[in-house]
Amino acid sequence: MRRASFERMYRSGHARWDTGVTPPEVLALIAGDDPLPPGRALDLGCGTGTNALYLAARGWEVIGVDFSPLAISAARKKLAGRAEMRASFILADVTRLTEAGVTGSFDFVVDIGCFHGVHRSRRRSYAAEVTTLTRSGSTLLMFAFGSRLHLPGHPRAREREIRRLFTSFELVRVELGTTPLGAAWFTLRRR
Repeated sequence: MRRASFERMYRSGHARWDTGVTPPEVLALIAGDDPLPPGRALDLGCGTGTNALYLAARGWEVIGVDFSPLAISAARKKLAGRAEMRASFILADVTRLTEAGVTGSFDFVVDIGCFHGVHRSRRRSYAAEVTTLTRSGSTLLMFAFGSRLHLPGHPRAREREIRRLFTSFELVRVELGTTPLGAAWFTLRRR
């Protein structure tokens, strides 16, 4: 989907992916039985900031990145007046994070539906950026439309592509989703 389509959906209030609810898969990693300790987090394709703000409220220092000016504006409005939260939102291309000034090392990277929307010719750059911005032990949690989704025009990501592009990571878990059918949660850990 092109940027103009995202902007149109945000403007009309029909951004169906922007539920305002943090998914249970994220909750399990952050507040489950064996939670990740707070550190630095990067939310790729952050939309209006729901998940970034959830993380910040739990002690994480978070940078949210999206290519939609409307989404970033909404995320910044949600953050306004909440000085206790260590969060910021950057308008940028997820395949050019270092050019946008995103630096340092992140302990947790969350991507809920961003990677599968990146054009195939740019996915290697996406993976390189994530690798550059993480260190050994970092966790990448990615939700993507998978190989079982057969809807025309919907991008998808296959497990073998993720394994091929994220060679510095170990794929530790794949959890098949149901909405939409064929979607999956991929948990990767940086070697």
